Amino acid sequence: MQNELSQTELQDAWPLLLSSDRLEGFKLLAQAEADDFFLSLKARDQAELLLVFPEGERRLWMRLLAPDDAADVIQEAPPAEHAGLLALLDDTTRTEVAALLSYAEDEAGGLMNPRYARVRPEMSINEAISYLRRQARERLETIYYVYVLDAQQHLLGVVSFRELFAAPGEKKVQEIMHSEVVTVAEQMDQEAVSQLFAKHDLIALPVVDAAGRMKGIVTVDDIVDVVQEEATEDIHKIGGMEALDGPYLQIDFAHMVKKRAGWLSALFLGEMLTATAMGYYEHEIERAVVLALFIPLIISSGGNSGSQASTLVIRAMALGEVRLRDWWRVIRREIFAGFALGAILGTIGLTRILLWPTRAQVYGEHYALVALTVAASLVGTVLFGTIAGSMLPFILRRLGFDPASASAPFVATLVDVSGLIIYFTVASVILRGIIL
Repeated sequence: MQNELSQTELQDAWPLLLSSDRLEGFKLLAQAEADDFFLSLKARDQAELLLVFPEGERRLWMRLLAPDDAADVIQEAPPAEHAGLLALLDDTTRTEVAALLSYAEDEAGGLMNPRYARVRPEMSINEAISYLRRQARERLETIYYVYVLDAQQHLLGVVSFRELFAAPGEKKVQEIMHSEVVTVAEQMDQEAVSQLFAKHDLIALPVVDAAGRMKGIVTVDDIVDVVQEEATEDIHKIGGMEALDGPYLQIDFAHMVKKRAGWLSALFLGEMLTATAMGYYEHEIERAVVLALFIPLIISSGGNSGSQASTLVIRAMALGEVRLRDWWRVIRREIFAGFALGAILGTIGLTRILLWPTRAQVYGEHYALVALTVAASLVGTVLFGTIAGSMLPFILRRLGFDPASASAPFVATLVDVSGLIIYFTVASVILRGIIL
């Protein structure tokens, strides 16, 4: 290690360093840079760094954190360390953090910061500004909006700083506040909170309890992290595996294999049904070996169409564009889309076989009927794939599971078996008595 290290250099090297090396690098930063660097870390990294600090230094760094950030760090630490980390905080912050820890991690209450700018409705503008100055010096880390509360902490309205400073000093706060406020229930899921931010384009949202008492604020920077976590989790599930609990390079190898092996084994067992289905049609394959040439084409097309449909519906659900009640609208669209897509692929397959220079030698004298079989099978398989892929997320959501579990590999495995059945059923209808 060098005697001096910049914040940028440490950030670049951070993912590759062991805990002991991270501590050594961190100690080489200047004090001002060390503060900024520590605050820029993810809660998981802050917790790991805190736990390798000497006992005497932990208190200083723990007290640098805002209450919501301190709660995140404690949640990321091993359970045995929770009480010790909580004890490092001052009395006021400890009470605030303990209250935050009573909420689930993915609820609005678990994301909120209990420190926010507040004023009373009967205050004059000059009194409110003076009061806000004291709050900013004493306890506020960030100030976005000023919330107007009564003596029982009920949320009455909100006012922006621009409106507050532009108003005449003798006016009352209640004269310029906006009483229609977008609020978040303390138990609201973090994904629903992110959708409210996207819908209303706000920097912060107030969190209230069932009685309308204000508990804190959720800020947009917290939601950026939430959106990234939710998107990462969905992408992992769509890829056919359990979501990882941390950055790829920092996940223990055995833990990563465990996360991937479960789904992979389930998909492997599912694909065994494909082999069973092919065994059922082995006599047809023996009589018309040419049919075997198109099995990968048929089942992959159905799987791909199903994967497309499931991905579109899962993402639409995540964005709030599609709800359970919209299933009939979705299936109607996907029936037409599946038929159109199947017709396109069927036409391509039909044309390819009919125009192939050595078609008679490769596909036999009845190549035209083989081409028709492939085309009709593609229409049926792609249609079934789109319907299955689009409806599976709805079924999972209705049963209380995460729709993202309707992963592309899972849908493809499901459609593989049905694709074989459709293919050989169509073949038996068109080619019966000719080559079957």
